[in-house]
Amino acid sequence: MAEAKKVRWGILGPGRIARKFPEGLRHVAGAELVAVGSRSRENAEKFGEEFQVPRRHDSYEKLAADPDVDAVYVATPHPFHKDNSILCLKAGKAVLCEKPFTVNAADAQAVVRVARRRKVLLMEAMWSRFLPPIVKLRELLAAGTIGEVRMVMADFGFRAGWEPQSRLLNPQLAGGGLLDVGIYPVSLSSMILGMPDRVAGLAHLGQTGVDEQAAVVLGHTGGALSLIATGVRTNTPHVAYVLGTEGSIQLHPGWWRGSRLTVRAGGKTEDLDVPMVGNGYNYEADEIARCLAAGKTESDVLPLSETLSIMKTMDAIRAQWGLKYPME
Repeated sequence: MAEAKKVRWGILGPGRIARKFPEGLRHVAGAELVAVGSRSRENAEKFGEEFQVPRRHDSYEKLAADPDVDAVYVATPHPFHKDNSILCLKAGKAVLCEKPFTVNAADAQAVVRVARRRKVLLMEAMWSRFLPPIVKLRELLAAGTIGEVRMVMADFGFRAGWEPQSRLLNPQLAGGGLLDVGIYPVSLSSMILGMPDRVAGLAHLGQTGVDEQAAVVLGHTGGALSLIATGVRTNTPHVAYVLGTEGSIQLHPGWWRGSRLTVRAGGKTEDLDVPMVGNGYNYEADEIARCLAAGKTESDVLPLSETLSIMKTMDAIRAQWGLKYPME
């Protein structure tokens, strides 16, 4: 395995999610946060002061052009991921783009096309994929611990306050549960069972027209199923189960960021505690560093082909509901 190299990071979009990334970088050997880009000088300066970021740009274009930046973490709202990622890729910067990767598969394909044509590293920031408990889950499944996987059951939903113009409920910002948090169980399903060949689902489209709560069944080759629940106006248990022919694995509440797994197989029950270092965002940054050191343009753990298939699945789910965003 190639040794990780020093990576000089820039953050594009100093919003809520971006505030977690500097903490993660503190636990990444050789990582340095050197720049932030915002649409306003005030926000760039405020973020820079709080996190001791030396280079503070008042436009995304200036951040992308910064010669001291190796990789950019794109942390803007969903509808801007496509253009922001392409801007940085064309400037030769490696890109770690927040989930959902884009609003739809067509936009995702446009970003991937640029990365592949220019041979620049690009990865979706599905941070859960790289956390120790999920790595352990993959190891258990690969070892056949619970036999053949027949069903994945996972949920992620919460009750947000009623703010119609917020990014969670505003269709202009591609709001709704599926793109914000439903992508976590969809990605888990993809990791374990691959792209589905059948999709069925129901959603409650609320007053603003976005999915406030939804339930989805994905059908996979050989008859395996994924059962998914999500929402931004309904709290769900936040658990995940992987059910196999010889047993099951439970990921405990907060499964996408937790540390506990329970394995039931062979007549035995074993509780595993797989703790994280840092706040978890360090693991995806580690993956970027490893890929850069190895000269890779995509991750083996979350390849671009899978990111594209996940976006296609999300498109198919929304098509079931008749949910289309204004920018589409």
